[in-house]
Amino acid sequence: MNTRTRSRILIVDYGSQFTQLIARRIREAGVYCEIHPPTRSADWVRQWSPAGIILSGGPSSVYDDDVPDLDPGVLAIGVPVLGICYGMQLIAQHRGGRVVPGRREYGRASLRVLDPDAAPGADTHTKPDGDPADLFHGFRPGEDVTVWCSHGDHVDEPPPGFETIAATHDLPVAAFRSRSRPLYGVQFHPEVAHTPRGQEIVDNFLFRICHCSADWTPGAFVAESVERIRRTVGGEQVICGLSGGVDSAVAAALVHRAVGDRLTCIFVDTGLMRMNEREGVERTFREHMGIRLEVVEAAEEFLTPLRGVADPEAKRKIIGETFIRVFERTTRELGTHARFLVQGTLYPDVIESLSVKGPSATIKTHHNVGGLPDDMPFELIEPLRELFKDEVRGVGRTLGLDRAFIRRHPFPGPGLGIRVLGEVSAKRARMLRRADAIYLDEIEAAGLYDDIWQAFAVLLPVRAVGVMGDSRTYEHVVALRAVTSRDGMTADWYPFDAAFLARVSTRIINEVAGVNRVTYDISSKPPATIEWE
Repeated sequence: MNTRTRSRILIVDYGSQFTQLIARRIREAGVYCEIHPPTRSADWVRQWSPAGIILSGGPSSVYDDDVPDLDPGVLAIGVPVLGICYGMQLIAQHRGGRVVPGRREYGRASLRVLDPDAAPGADTHTKPDGDPADLFHGFRPGEDVTVWCSHGDHVDEPPPGFETIAATHDLPVAAFRSRSRPLYGVQFHPEVAHTPRGQEIVDNFLFRICHCSADWTPGAFVAESVERIRRTVGGEQVICGLSGGVDSAVAAALVHRAVGDRLTCIFVDTGLMRMNEREGVERTFREHMGIRLEVVEAAEEFLTPLRGVADPEAKRKIIGETFIRVFERTTRELGTHARFLVQGTLYPDVIESLSVKGPSATIKTHHNVGGLPDDMPFELIEPLRELFKDEVRGVGRTLGLDRAFIRRHPFPGPGLGIRVLGEVSAKRARMLRRADAIYLDEIEAAGLYDDIWQAFAVLLPVRAVGVMGDSRTYEHVVALRAVTSRDGMTADWYPFDAAFLARVSTRIINEVAGVNRVTYDISSKPPATIEWE
């Protein structure tokens, strides 16, 4: 099986904060999808051969200058298209409907599902599956359902040849469909949790309209990836950089299944790892997985070029380049002559790192996407770059990876280098490493680890006045971060009780020399990111 024959949905990103949620809804239904910019041409879309296309929402108005548009040929390809919010307005504009600016609507609304075929003079055309309700199959005509709206403009009149299939009190055209082509639009957001029956609408589009197969499963992904890796690698040697996190561990296990002993994993002790990371990786990969593992002590190589560097993007690039230089030297010393380098890049990494000339801005560069040097001697293998984090965990379970690794919270490739804010030094890294270990130890002891998506400590680049032992102190500040999330694209801060935070704060201040103040971060993503840098 490969992605050319599998059912797949193309999502065109117009900058909505919910675009990644659309992808999650589709993946959860067992259908593969990808997010691409609106600069994709109709010819490109034909070659990509989607079973259906979704046009996301976005902050633009179709009346603004230099707004992201749509190649009109995309609507003529013949595959089903669903426009959401701004996407619906684009369909209306391109097909001769009327888009009206200025009626802002944010929050919950009551949607009434209509039966267009029951209206006087209605065209009784039905779709190929014989279901006139298509997008709202399973909803009763006249039924009111709660939906979530977030828009300024709206469609006031559907294009010629289109019919209204849902309305709200304020929106005469909350959803429409073409009578002759598989073109649909909704002015609300079915992908968000605040639209309780949104998954039904998404499923109707996927399975009743696009006739997709639910074949995007961990087992299918493993089989397909193993085949693709074998074709790519041939008889060459492969190295994999292990960070100790879930992503690199699953990537290594997947590649090992494909190429066996031609894989050498390299764990680089950068001096920026978590407490006891090295010992845990050695035990898991050597004793339990039987994968060839080389451990390289390189703390000074990483810390030296980071002296005096405070900019997080500069730190990422330094760390990324240093990784490659260490891999180069290690492969020479081992005599493996590796041609390929495996990295645990995930889909959110790609989305956040790469500005693809679309409306979504680059958030930050992940070292394993944007921090690698141009003269890198290896060809990259990134077997997980199509996956979200929960999908990676599913692949790990399919591969039989130890549960202790699968359940681990995400850990960034640059390690503590981007959790020590400002300049990085061995002393500051040791301080943070100890504080982080205390924090995670208390979370485990409280039985909260599996309820939290990610938890970690951050060492701030400021000092604060304190009083310890009747003496004035001027010491470092540690910030604690814990979030809940489904995929890392959006996140809410975890509501620890006050007693827990007091216990963690007391331990850190008492046990970590140089820290006299602890704070807790209660920012959600957006507007904040999960990591501080």
